[in-house]
This record gives sequence, structure tokens and C-alpha cells, in this order.
Amino acid sequence: MPMPRWARAITSPFRRFGQATLRAITSLPWSHGGPGNSGEVSASRALSLIPVFACVRLIADNVASLPLQLFERSGQDRHPMNYTPELFQHPDVQGDLFTWLHKCVLSMSLRGNAYGLVTQWDPMGFPTMVEWLNPDDVWVDELDPVQPKYYWQGRFVPPDQILHIPWVVLPGKVVGLSPVALFAQTIGAGLMVTEYGRSWFTNGGTPPAVLKNSQKTVAPDESEEISNRLASRMRSRKPLVIGSDWDFEALKVSPEESQFIESMRLNASQIAAIYGVPPEKVGGESGGSLTYSTVEMNSLDLINTTLRPWLVRLEGALTNLMPGRNFVRFNVDAMLRTSILDRYTAHGKALEQGWRNLDEVRAIEDESPLPDKQGQTYLPLSSAMSVSLGPDQAAARNLVEMAQKLAPGVGKLFTADEARTILNDAGANLTGHFVPPVTEEP
Repeated sequence: MPMPRWARAITSPFRRFGQATLRAITSLPWSHGGPGNSGEVSASRALSLIPVFACVRLIADNVASLPLQLFERSGQDRHPMNYTPELFQHPDVQGDLFTWLHKCVLSMSLRGNAYGLVTQWDPMGFPTMVEWLNPDDVWVDELDPVQPKYYWQGRFVPPDQILHIPWVVLPGKVVGLSPVALFAQTIGAGLMVTEYGRSWFTNGGTPPAVLKNSQKTVAPDESEEISNRLASRMRSRKPLVIGSDWDFEALKVSPEESQFIESMRLNASQIAAIYGVPPEKVGGESGGSLTYSTVEMNSLDLINTTLRPWLVRLEGALTNLMPGRNFVRFNVDAMLRTSILDRYTAHGKALEQGWRNLDEVRAIEDESPLPDKQGQTYLPLSSAMSVSLGPDQAAARNLVEMAQKLAPGVGKLFTADEARTILNDAGANLTGHFVPPVTEEP
């Protein structure tokens, strides 16, 4: 008997709750990360494919090796903080920031999601330790995408104890798409090509040779014995001696003719496109003639085309764990390795223009600050050289340099009295008036 309309109206608010409870207890949608059927490709098996491992390693290594910097926002300005948050000092039980970031990027790049369990807080309630969980052990109830429910190994985890960083998320969803599950056919094709190559070189894609007797017909048992003796000689790399009635012909089939190498390159290029990695870095082909002549330009291209989206996602997630107006940024300048000459030239321009001081330049070069805070003044290079002088000596030197710069313009751009006024405004205290020299007529 169908349920009356009034009964359906009363029970309808509880249907959704019942569905959520049923899904959370008795069913797991493993399409979002977890053990699937035999036709799916697992994360560990996908990593055995060289292009996948190369893409994941390149992204994770570069992101994890970048220095993390903490800033404080004050209106339109931002100021670097001179301390390191406890979360970045000992992020998990292992206490290694590089490994901690590396695990996060690995989870995102393979499963599309990184799930962190907050295990410690500071007195203000901000996380100080986060342990990354295996994405296969986490299930997310997405019936209400505004308030998703997280379950780890079947147990409910409160929202304030979970840190979730997805990669690519569809509208109306919370869980990110798993690239290993989404592109299982592409990755599986690469695994089959690799397995075919292993079989080719282990067993031979075709018989390695033909040994033919031109005088008599060889019985099957004799053929097997001759074949075994021939194979034994070939494995031991000893000379092969045959009579006049035997013809030996080695069969050669190049891997290029079997489309083996081309298939591997195509698969590597497709996987590189999934991760946004330059194909030539993972065994594929770039498909263009654009090349960079310097290491710095190559690093800059990698930052802009590959790493920038990953850095922005992580910066936003880590900033949410910081107190107040503090925010986190990765220092990508650490990847731009230049020659010593180029680096020192850049330092000289920064000092000359006054937007860096000597101590900041020395810190970049891993040098200690100058004593007595001599390197903390922001001055042009010529003036910064005067910091070691006394205040009166430095002022006098600056006035002399100013007078030398004004001298060529006297009588052309301004008068001598105007030049004197400029110098007096700078503290020269010059007196008198300029009297032009009298030239005697011949």
C-alpha cells in the first residue's frame, strides 16, 4: 500500500539523514579514492610507470624544497615575521617539514586530495601538528557540500580536526577528482607498453633467429634438441659451429618499426599534460621548437606553468591555519639559481636603488650581518659607503657629492645662487654671493 501524502511530507526531512547514515556505515563510494575493482589502477601501481613517477616527483620535490615565509598584513602593507610557527618547525611526529609537504603533494597528485588529522593545538586553538592520512582510509559524505562529514577508517572526524586540501574539484562537490582513477586507461596503457617492452627484451617479440638444414628434414625431437643447444651457446656467448648443410639467419625487428618507442613517448606526453609538466622532463616530446638558453629561464617557465597553481592551493590552506592577519608564502626565488656574476650585479642594483640594505644582501648570500647594525640602513650605494663614517663626515661627503652633481648645470640649467640655495637646504650653510670672474679684454 503506498504511503499517504501527509506521511511522506512528515518523513521527508528524515530521508536525507537516513541516506547519509546508511552510506556512512554500510557503503563506501571508492570512486573517490580507495580499493576498487580489478580493472582499476592503484596509486602504487601507477607510480611504477616512469612518467607518472617523474611528474609526481618533480612537483613534490620542487614544492617541498621551497622555503616557507610568514608575513603579517597591515592594511595595504605586509611585513615579514621574524619567527617560525611551531607547525613549520615540527609539523608531525617525524618533525621534517620537507617530508611533510612532500606527503601532502603526493596525496594530491595521486588521489586528488590530501587529508590531514590535527593532533595538537596551541593555547589559542591553532593547529601545531598535522598528520597526513592515507586517502584510501578517508571517506567524505558530500550530501551536504556546505557541511561535509569526514570519516577515517569508519569513524567520524569532527570538522575542526580535519585539514582537507583538494586538487581539482567539480562544482557542488567537496572531494577532488583522483587523476589515477580518472585517467586509469591512459596510465594502464603506459603500463601495458612497459610490460610489452619487458617481455620483448626478455622473451623476444619474435624468434631471435632461424636455423635451417638444407639437406634433410629435422624431426620435432631433434629440432628441440638443436634449439636448446643453440640457445645455450647464445646465452654463454660462445662461438657457434655449424656444418655446411646448416643455414643460420638472425631475425631483426627494430623497436621503432613495432611502434614501441613512439607509444612510450606518446604516453609520457599525455601523462605530462595531465600534470602540467613539460613533456621533455618526463620522457615525452614537447611538440615545439621553443627552448630556453639559461637555467634561470627554464626554472621560471617551470614555476609559471607547473608549480604556481600548487603553491597557491597550499598557501591558502596553510594561511587558514595561521592566527590573525598572518599569511604564508613560498619563496620561489630560491629556485632561480643564477651565476655569481648575475647575482652580484642584481645585488648591486638593489643597493644602488636603495630597496635592499647590506644585511639583507648578506643574508641572501648566507653571510652574517655587519657589526653594530651598520648594514641595516637603506641608502643608495654611494651613501651606504659613508655609513662607516661619523655623522658629520657622512653628511659632508653627501654634500660634496651633491655639489659635484650640481656643478655642470650652473649657468646652463640654474644660476649659482640657485645652486647655493639647494645646497643650503641640504645643510651646507654656504654664505656670500657668486661674483662672476672679470675677463680682461685684449
